[in-house]
Amino acid sequence: MAGGWWAKAQGGGMLLALFGWISSCVTTFVPLWKNLNLDLNELEVWNMGLWQVCITQEEGVVECQAHGSFLALPPELRISRLLMCLSNGLGLLGCLLTALGLEGWRTCEDKPGRKRQLLLGGGVTLGMAGITTLVPVSWVAYNTVLDFWDETVPDIVPRWEFGEATFLGWFAGAFLAAGGLLLACSARSTTTATPLAPTCRRAPAARGLAGGHHLHPKNEDLVI
Repeated sequence: MAGGWWAKAQGGGMLLALFGWISSCVTTFVPLWKNLNLDLNELEVWNMGLWQVCITQEEGVVECQAHGSFLALPPELRISRLLMCLSNGLGLLGCLLTALGLEGWRTCEDKPGRKRQLLLGGGVTLGMAGITTLVPVSWVAYNTVLDFWDETVPDIVPRWEFGEATFLGWFAGAFLAAGGLLLACSARSTTTATPLAPTCRRAPAARGLAGGHHLHPKNEDLVI
């Protein structure tokens, strides 16, 4: 029963981690981190991402333009790029390590301690991937709130608001962290699952016979 529960926990953690990693990759590249509706032209919606800015018109036409210079970006966008790329790499590494450490795989079956180390390392790596996803998404969202309620900016100036990628990034980070935590907790040593057979020892008589010595009855045991 315990082994089945651990296997289910590992499977659930792996699914959460995979879903979180895919969502984090999508969040990194879609231009939906911020949305802007112009009061002068309500038929256009501006969307900003880490890599480009897109304009969606009423007819469904989308025009995108990449950011001109990396150094010209605001600090939160520059650091968010680096952290999100780091998160994608850590998520991929964590999934690979975890896959090798799962109980259903035949790798390192003769080394249960090594499988436990792989599973634990993969869970920790996935947890780090979740943190590096939550930090940039939350930072951009925090600056968006500050800019939206900035009283020094006239009311007629349009304000950026949360985009769909912001919420997707929060879910991705939460899934990565939850999956990594579940996998790390399910890592256990299987060295005691199959106890080693005791070493067979031959009886002294058998050793004596093997050594070429013959046993003779004592004189007092003989009856005449």
